[in-house]
Amino acid sequence: MDLENGLNALHLAAKEGHVELVQELLERGSAVDSSTKKGNTALHIASLAGQADVVKILVKRGAEINSQSQNGFTPLYMAAQENHIDVVRYLLENGGNQSTATEDGFTPLAIALQQGHNQVVSVLLEHDTKGKVRLPALHIAARKDDTKSAALLLQNDHNADVQSKSGFTPLHISAHYGNVNVATLLLNRGAAVDFTARNGITPLHVASKRGNTNMVRLLLDRGSQIDAKTRHKAPVDDVTLDYLTALHVAAHCGHYRVTKLLLDKRANPNARALNGFTPLHIACKKNRVKVMELLVKYGASIQAITESGLTPVHVAAFMGHLNIVLLLLQNGASPDEDQTPLHIASRLGKTEIVQLLLQHMAHPDASTTNGYTPLHISAREGQKGFTPLHVASKYGSLDVAKLLLKKTAPPDSAGKNGLTPLHVAAHYDNQKVALLLLDKGASPHATAKNGYTPLHIAAKKNQMDIAVVLLQYGAETNILTKQGVTPLHLASQEGHADMAALLIEKGTQVNVPTKVGLHLPTPLGFKLLM
Repeated sequence: MDLENGLNALHLAAKEGHVELVQELLERGSAVDSSTKKGNTALHIASLAGQADVVKILVKRGAEINSQSQNGFTPLYMAAQENHIDVVRYLLENGGNQSTATEDGFTPLAIALQQGHNQVVSVLLEHDTKGKVRLPALHIAARKDDTKSAALLLQNDHNADVQSKSGFTPLHISAHYGNVNVATLLLNRGAAVDFTARNGITPLHVASKRGNTNMVRLLLDRGSQIDAKTRHKAPVDDVTLDYLTALHVAAHCGHYRVTKLLLDKRANPNARALNGFTPLHIACKKNRVKVMELLVKYGASIQAITESGLTPVHVAAFMGHLNIVLLLLQNGASPDEDQTPLHIASRLGKTEIVQLLLQHMAHPDASTTNGYTPLHISAREGQKGFTPLHVASKYGSLDVAKLLLKKTAPPDSAGKNGLTPLHVAAHYDNQKVALLLLDKGASPHATAKNGYTPLHIAAKKNQMDIAVVLLQYGAETNILTKQGVTPLHLASQEGHADMAALLIEKGTQVNVPTKVGLHLPTPLGFKLLM
């Protein structure tokens, strides 16, 4: 009779080591390889429990010695896991397969190493266990800083650079965990100090990411290339994926001591990643203040430009790191490099940074020349020649707009298409910014190159509140675009009845024809359409 979990009398007798009962049950016809619901046979159970005498009986009666449970466990694996050395030795001598791995990739040797069962490790090594399935045994010894086991493994197999499936060597693992003892042993036994995994990551990259100063020093003393670069999207940073040096990695993680050690060993402070990011750009992005100061002290260029035209101060302004911006400005960074930090801070509403940049003589009417950059995201302010005031008007950043105007930013500065900040505020329905601009002298009559005034835009977009403000400040209702279109034409064309009524109430002429014969509804036609 079996229990709910599939255990039968043979399983229970094997677990408890009842040798005579096991023999009796087998004599009476119990199936030697009957298994539980988890796939464990009597041999699995006896091996796990360390019942050596029962194991011998089961094997002699024909039990499958390499049977695997649902998780891939063999009797040998279970015995190794529980440090049952006599069972391990007997199973090996009778055909136990020492290279069979579990679903998780562990071999008997791997689990013995992980559990610290040194005698079992020795027995397995005596029987020529390789253990190179997904989790090579030498990697586990490296992880545990187990020099004794590592030395035994290297006696058995002299390849110190055995790779895991991800391409990492034991030296990578030692570097990750800061295990200098095993790392030294591996290097003494011929491990390649700059062995590169699939994405070009060397042990030095790993040690730098982890902040292991002693490991970094060991690797450099053994000849690691200090400026070796990663490749193929190394998973270190979400922006700078390729061609990273150890210094990039240390800067990203904010490891001051590792950064200093690398710089003292002559790492290039201006090394460029694939997108042009230097370690200083990364330190500014991650707000690593001490690392940033250290890089500048060692000669990192504060005006270094990425492929997108970004300097370190651009990056700091975009991220909103006020302290970084201040330190860079104090060290001579220019606040007016094309896509200026002021544009970026204005776009994001970073009032404190705007104030700081203006205090350092950033030009509030600076216009971009090189066009779009990633920091403007989907809004192509750069291509439009927008000033920081345009950007603040677009995003409704009232406090930023006030600061810019206080610093004499022209309220009517025109972009490439003749659009003023008031046009932009009207388009995006930012009433408070529009009112501020008008109070500071912005013209409600300003025309873009196509002849559109802010009122034309408000009428077309049905921005009622903006239109009311513009009309209060004297916006001309009958002004024509280059196509002879009035605000009323646009409101009628778009079907904005309330806007049309407002314009008519303010004296718009209702029968003005367009200059180019456009068939736009007049107010009378609009009423008929309704």
